[in-house]
Amino acid sequence: MKKLTILPLAVSAALAITGCNDSGHTEPEKADAKPMPTDSTGMDRYLSQPLVSNIYTADPSAHVFNGRIYVYPSHDTATGTPENDNGDHFNMMDYHILSMDAVGGPVTDHGVALDIKNIPWAGRQLWAPDAAFANGTYYLYFPVKDKQDVFRIGVATSAKPEGPFVAEKEPIKGAYSIDPTVFKDDDGKYYMYFGGIWGGQLQRWNNNKYDSAGKLRKPDELAILPRIARLSADMKSFAEPVKEIKILDSAGNLFKEANNDKRFFEAAWMHKYKGKYYFSYSTGDTHNLVYATGDNPYGPFTYRGIFLYPVEGWTNHHSIIEKDGKWFLFYHDVQLSGKTHLRNVKVTELKYNEDGTIQPIHAQK
Repeated sequence: MKKLTILPLAVSAALAITGCNDSGHTEPEKADAKPMPTDSTGMDRYLSQPLVSNIYTADPSAHVFNGRIYVYPSHDTATGTPENDNGDHFNMMDYHILSMDAVGGPVTDHGVALDIKNIPWAGRQLWAPDAAFANGTYYLYFPVKDKQDVFRIGVATSAKPEGPFVAEKEPIKGAYSIDPTVFKDDDGKYYMYFGGIWGGQLQRWNNNKYDSAGKLRKPDELAILPRIARLSADMKSFAEPVKEIKILDSAGNLFKEANNDKRFFEAAWMHKYKGKYYFSYSTGDTHNLVYATGDNPYGPFTYRGIFLYPVEGWTNHHSIIEKDGKWFLFYHDVQLSGKTHLRNVKVTELKYNEDGTIQPIHAQK
């Protein structure tokens, strides 16, 4: 597969979305896409422009490897699957990895890094992945439904950050649901955070046991909590049983499902800033990206507020990295297509206040 280098659309607002003239180039599904405005008024509606336009991308997990930014997104395609609350229309088949030397510079699409047909245990729906580096190896963590239609989390390996990746023959034992994110702490230990309700099936797991009849919580019940487990040295297994992560309000109380503008829905991410742990996530049906802080990778975490207000499209999913002394937020919206299941990845600078709180962002006017 040839590498494709695509200039970010922010470089020139006058460029139409034509992609590059490479035989390996894949155009967006034209039947679903709507033309991107080329006038300054249309472009000015958005804080940032899509990183690439040759494919639809979402759920960006960004990392700095070897001084270069690598983004591990979902790859949205128009499959014609009817839309529903379980997200069956998000029927991804493979992963493409993007990279750039710096935010604002040329972006390379490295082609297919992992295809669902090369995952022995997979059934359907390759959802949001993440990546890590250890033991001289790059690890790609991904959720996909097994052949019984239950979301599990798998891992694949490569000698290069862009892949291609080779999947393990079985999912990670004890892992379940969706949205894995792997965090390396200062002591060299790695932790996986994961989970997502509704289509992510987290409501079907109680005490790490699967119940196909598991239901979503009622408004007056405590909200379902995200999960964490420390990874073993081989990065392919858990070193401990999966635990729940407590997210508390300012009074130290757990959120109820009725607090759906603050409670966890999906899209966990962890980073550290000035020695403090920042656990961030999506509230899903209320479309906020929010964060909570704590003094331990296991939590508890105290809710601090919204850092990205709702964008166009039903979902949002993000990552936060530091590069060259600045912090950046990667996220997605539906600027290119106007359709929930055909998204595009973006990036903008993230800024902190003196007290460590994050300055909230409005991504569009």
